[in-house]
Amino acid sequence: MVLYRFLFATLALSPLLLVHRPRFNRADWGLLLLASFMGIPLQFLIQFSGLALTTVSDASLMVGTMPVILAIGATLFAHERMDRTGWFALAVSTVGATLIAGSASQGSASHTVGANSPTLAGDLLVVLSLVIALAWILINKRLMQHHSPITVTAYGIACGTAMLLVCVPLLYPQPFGPPHLSSIAPRVWIALAASGLLCTASTTLLWNWGLTQVPASQAGVLLNMEPLLGSLLGVFLLHESLGPSARTGGALILAAALIITTGSSTRSNEQLPLT
Repeated sequence: MVLYRFLFATLALSPLLLVHRPRFNRADWGLLLLASFMGIPLQFLIQFSGLALTTVSDASLMVGTMPVILAIGATLFAHERMDRTGWFALAVSTVGATLIAGSASQGSASHTVGANSPTLAGDLLVVLSLVIALAWILINKRLMQHHSPITVTAYGIACGTAMLLVCVPLLYPQPFGPPHLSSIAPRVWIALAASGLLCTASTTLLWNWGLTQVPASQAGVLLNMEPLLGSLLGVFLLHESLGPSARTGGALILAAALIITTGSSTRSNEQLPLT
């Protein structure tokens, strides 16, 4: 299903491939192909292997460490310097994400009997996928110092999808490979198309453009808006209820986002292009 999702994303970005011709030199092509391989087939295959060996709650807690990993990676490899306000906002945001994940864990435990137990191997695979995602983000940011985020996004997703198209049949031969097209219901195709367009193509393009405007370490704090928005969508669309810890976590994430966008002087060494 991930393969079909990225195929739809590539289809959505195909007009940009025609309009924005690449001006990569040999070194840039090498970085783009490396980032594409790490960010799409490698990251997703490792992450889903980890998810099969652990619980959703444990995986959510692991994913909640991504802003911290990104901030540390940006400091070490992108030579960014986050001030005390930024680190404080990062800590507050991480606590908020942990509270939301913990609330989800308690809710699923009370409604699920005989669920799979988390394993150390599964948790470590999820964390490894996050480290790989960090490398993908930092390489893309380096490319966007000289190339537009539109070009980097469109060609990066296209190259990564091509690699995924090769990897999936080799690693998951039938009957465990991609499902036959005729066996996928129309509503699933609609969901895959929407996921490819809205959750992959659009979000990656907006994320890469955002990285040209703010330091990666600062953007990491805003990553914790994802579990908050997921909880809110659960309330409004699925009529779920938020417990006290989830509400507190959401308030902390919003406060951290406000602090990082108004009070932090975090900066990077290079000024990135706007387009």
